[in-house]
Amino acid sequence: MKKLFVCIIALVALSCSTSDDTQKSYIELLPIESATVPDEFTRGETNNISITFKRSSECHAFKDIYLKDESDGLFVAVMSTVFTGNYDCAAIDDVLEKTFTVEPGQEDLFVFKFWHGTNNSGEQDYIIIEVPVVD
Repeated sequence: MKKLFVCIIALVALSCSTSDDTQKSYIELLPIESATVPDEFTRGETNNISITFKRSSECHAFKDIYLKDESDGLFVAVMSTVFTGNYDCAAIDDVLEKTFTVEPGQEDLFVFKFWHGTNNSGEQDYIIIEVPVVD
């Protein structure tokens, strides 16, 4: 038992790092520039949705597509990992495209709220697309 306790203490001590040179990052939403959706959905079928967005620096890396059901539609945004520290983050103007899938439920109208950024007044801008759902 004493050996086990010593091993656990040693493992904890070795796993802690006091070095401050670890890579740091945070998550940032990137505005969606455009979206491609079908003219209509068929209930119960899976549909591909394509979005385009810009990566503003070499320190921005695509992380995921953020989807959240809200009372007035499906909120869609692009999540980017932004690396900080001693990096030379050159500004770039990469336009990337990603695809995700949705399957409408019982609604007759599927509403997308693609996050397009924040305007000069500090208000959120969205590209809103409504897609009818048919049987």
